Amino acid sequence: MRIHSKPIGITLIIVCLFYFQEACTPLEESAVGPTINVVELTVQEIQQAYESEEYTSVDLTQAFLDQIKLYEDHYNSFISMNPNVMEIASTLDNERKSGKLRGPLHGVPVVIKDNIDYAGLVTTAGFSGFSSVTGGLDMVPADNAAVVERLHNAGAIILGKTNLPDFAGDGTRTKSSVSGTTLNAYDVTKAPGGSSGGTATAVNASFAVLGLGTETGGSIQNPAGSQALVGIKPTFGLVPLEGVVPINATYIDVVGPLAKTVYDAAVTLDVIAGPSQEDLATFASVGHMPTEGYANGLTQTNLENKRFGLVGAGWREQWLPLDPETERLYQEAIQILKGRGASVVEDPFKNSRFVELYESRPRVPSVGPHDMMVYMQGLGDSSPFSSVEEWEMLTGQTFRGGRAQAPPARPSATEEGDAFQAWRMQIRSLYRSILHNSDLDGLFFPQAGAPIRNLIEDPERPDYSPNNHPELASNIINELGVPVVTVPFTYYQDGTPFVVVFIGDMWTEQELLAYAYDFEQTTLGRIAPSLLPKPSS
Repeated sequence: MRIHSKPIGITLIIVCLFYFQEACTPLEESAVGPTINVVELTVQEIQQAYESEEYTSVDLTQAFLDQIKLYEDHYNSFISMNPNVMEIASTLDNERKSGKLRGPLHGVPVVIKDNIDYAGLVTTAGFSGFSSVTGGLDMVPADNAAVVERLHNAGAIILGKTNLPDFAGDGTRTKSSVSGTTLNAYDVTKAPGGSSGGTATAVNASFAVLGLGTETGGSIQNPAGSQALVGIKPTFGLVPLEGVVPINATYIDVVGPLAKTVYDAAVTLDVIAGPSQEDLATFASVGHMPTEGYANGLTQTNLENKRFGLVGAGWREQWLPLDPETERLYQEAIQILKGRGASVVEDPFKNSRFVELYESRPRVPSVGPHDMMVYMQGLGDSSPFSSVEEWEMLTGQTFRGGRAQAPPARPSATEEGDAFQAWRMQIRSLYRSILHNSDLDGLFFPQAGAPIRNLIEDPERPDYSPNNHPELASNIINELGVPVVTVPFTYYQDGTPFVVVFIGDMWTEQELLAYAYDFEQTTLGRIAPSLLPKPSS
C-alpha cells in the first residue's frame, strides 16, 4: 500500500493507524486564528513574530499542516507524520509564556529524513521491509537520534519524516519501496535530487521551515542543487550519526541541514554540531568549532580580499566541460564574487595529478554489515528486532538480497580499511597543498555541470532510473571528508535552479557559511516555487 495514493486526510488516518499504532485523529481544518503565510518563512521572521505575539507555535504549526494538506498529496515528500505536533507546539507556547526558551529553534516547524530515528515512530529508511504498511515489520526506535534530541532541546517542532530512496541509495531521484516517488516542487518533470529529496521538497514547498538530510555521496548537495536550497554537507565527524541508518558511518556519512537561507542553515548547524558521547567520532571536532557559533558573524563583507579556485579538468573529468548554459551562469556568478572584492584562480588542480590520485583510490571498505549492526543494536526494546538476523528470522526474507551478510568486522581491523585510510590521508595532503600553493580560501564551483535531469530519463523505459545527477563536488569531497555549502544563485531558462557551492578544508564551515551569506545577500537569487494541487484523475 502506498501511503500517499489517497487524499491527505485519509493519508493521515492511515499513518496514525499503521505507523504510530495509537489512537489519534486526522488533521482538522484550521480553527479561527491569524492568517499566516508560511511560504518562505525564516527562523528569524518566526522568532520576531513570536516576540511580538503575532501568532503562537500552535497557530504556526497548524498553518504548516494546512499547507501540507493542500499540496503534499501531489509532491509526496513525507513518509509519515508526527501525530503529537499540536501537543508539542502547545507545550512550547506554555514554556514561552513562562519565560523559558529552549533554544534558537523554539517553535520552528522542521522535518527529518526517514533514516533518522524519532523515538516511538517508525524508521523505514525508505525500505518496505521496515514498514508494516508495506508488508514488513515496523522498525521503531526506543529513543531519538542524537541530532533529533538536539533539535528537541533547541525547541524545534518535528512535523514528520521525509521520503528517501531505499537505504538512501540514489543521489538523483527519490523513490522508495515504502512510499513511492517524490516530485520536485519547481517542476514535477524534473528529478528532485536524492537521497534527501523528501526533505528538499518539503522545505522548498514550505511544508516546513527547514529540515535534516544525510549524505554519503551528494545526498544533501544534489537535492539542494535541484531545488535551490542552502545545504551544508559538514566535515565528517562534526555532527553525530547515532540513530541514523548507515551507508558508511565509519568513514563518510554525515547529517546536515537543508534550508532556504544561509542563516537558517547556520543556526541549525549550531544546534546539531559538536561532540556527543553517543558518537565518539564527533570528539574530533573539539577545538575546531567557533566558540561564538556558526550563525554569528554572517555579514556582507566576508568575500572581500578572499581568493577562490574555479572548477576545471584538474578536479575531475565527468560533467566537464560544463554545459554551455551552465558555463554562462557560472561566469555570471564569478563576476558577482569579483564584484564583492574576491579574486579567482582558474583550475588550481591542473597538472597536480589530483584526478589520477583520486581514480587510484582503493575500494571503499565494506563497512555496511558493521555499521548496520551497530545501528540496530541501538534500537532498544520497542523494535521487534535488533539485528539483521532477527529481521530475517521474523520475515522469512533475505535482507537486501544477502548483500549485507559479510562478517561485521570493524573496518579499522582490516587491511582494506588501512588501505583506504592511507589513501585518504594522501589525497587530503595533496588537496591541502593545492589550496596552500594557490593561496586559496576555498573553491567556488557550480553544484552541477549541467541542468537538472528529467524525472523520467527515458520515456520508453519509465522505470529506468540511473543515478546521474551532474554533481561536481561529490563524491570527491565525501571521500575527502571536507565540508560544502550550497547557495542558490539563479535559474536556467527551463526554470530549474542554478546553484553554486563553496568548498573548504576540514572544519571550515564557519568560513564557508560567511562566504555563502555574503553571496546570498548580494544576489537574493532564490524564488519560491508555484505549487499545484494534485491533478484530478
